[in-house]
Amino acid sequence: MSSAMLTELMYCFCVLSALLLLGAFLRGITPLFRRLFLPASVIGGFVGLLVGPVIWGSGGVPFPKEWISTWAALPGILIVPVVASVPLGMKFGGKASAGRTSVNIVKMFGVMLAVCAAQMLVGLCVRQIFSVVRPDMVLYPPFGFELSQGFSGGHGTAGVIGSFYKGLDLPYWEVAQGVTTTTATFGLVGGMIIGIVAINIAARSGWTAILKKPGDIPLDMGKGFQRDPDHQKSLGRETTYNSSIESMTFHLSIILVGCGIAYVVMNAAKANKIPGLMQIPIWAYAIIVMFGVNFAIQKAGLGSLIDGKTKSRIAGICSDYAITAAVASMPVKAILQYIAPILVMVAIAYAITYWLTTSLCWKFFDDCQFERAMAIFGTCTGVFLTGLLLLKICDPDYELPALNDYSVGFSFTSVSNFVLLPVTVNLLLKYGFGVNLIYQAGILAVSLAVISCAGWASKRTALGRG
Repeated sequence: MSSAMLTELMYCFCVLSALLLLGAFLRGITPLFRRLFLPASVIGGFVGLLVGPVIWGSGGVPFPKEWISTWAALPGILIVPVVASVPLGMKFGGKASAGRTSVNIVKMFGVMLAVCAAQMLVGLCVRQIFSVVRPDMVLYPPFGFELSQGFSGGHGTAGVIGSFYKGLDLPYWEVAQGVTTTTATFGLVGGMIIGIVAINIAARSGWTAILKKPGDIPLDMGKGFQRDPDHQKSLGRETTYNSSIESMTFHLSIILVGCGIAYVVMNAAKANKIPGLMQIPIWAYAIIVMFGVNFAIQKAGLGSLIDGKTKSRIAGICSDYAITAAVASMPVKAILQYIAPILVMVAIAYAITYWLTTSLCWKFFDDCQFERAMAIFGTCTGVFLTGLLLLKICDPDYELPALNDYSVGFSFTSVSNFVLLPVTVNLLLKYGFGVNLIYQAGILAVSLAVISCAGWASKRTALGRG
């Protein structure tokens, strides 16, 4: 890579940084953005999209075509360290994951997986209907898959989709990345609105465990920044001495080394044309490698050197830039030709997601059912933070056990979705609607069976103690 190319890349990040800062500023001064908790990355990305040449052509801000191409490719690259960071620092076993807590974690995991499968079924069915009713629309083969990935994966997953499709040399990778970004935006905004309305109704109806009267969300949380130094939280623990290596650099180095090993393994598999391994995307290799790296770190007794907050901050930085780049480079004109099936998918997904999360939580959990449902609903229409915000509105001080169960259950769901993604896409490309309908229905059935078995086990344990 030449010096000129590196300079162009720096320009790209400089503009993305300006869009992020502008997004944070607009979030702070715009009441609507504060109420919806829209991330600065999404706001800034849309600003870049709305003023740039993607929509206006030569009439917009003259971002060079090379920048737009770079922005479109960035999510697929930046998502690799984001995904690779997931296993780092994970610890299994111990008292915290025993007994009733572990059963509730399994239930939370099962509900989230069931919702993802249901969203996939919605996407598949809508695609099939439009293929029959509007054959002139010519939907690309895996269209509809983006619904569950955008809703349950969020904007960051758009990079995963784009990277995977691009790795398979599929010509529609950029459009699919844009469609995923679109469904993620609908999910994030609609999920927050529906969640807040549902919490208000539940609080007045007496369905909530703690919240008896809907309260105002703290202004600083809505604005997205904390000006009071006494309430500003730490970024994380410093597990290394700065005289040797910065703690942030230490964590980033581990993540990037894991990514590097993943690239070496992937390239070796492709060079040797190993069947089955050639189609596995880079982020899948990265997460597998990092499980091994984390295992080695824990076995060596060095687990205390890994700080979860620091790791999350690094993943957050990559996600912020990936989301901004994905939104700012969305191929709007190409996406608009699919707007009808997208709107139908999204509308049905809102209803299915809300109904499934609330009904399963009320049926299979013994405590704080509504709070658990809101956490899962927020995650399955937006991101982990959306679910966390809805849970915080219901349980401001996190007095209920829902937070711990939800956090761990979400981690397992994220890993499962990353593992299942290449399998699902390959089935879509090879076998089409029928086989995938059965496959997703099977995942839904298995998820419900897992929840039922966990519920049966918890009741049996309770009877044994009684």
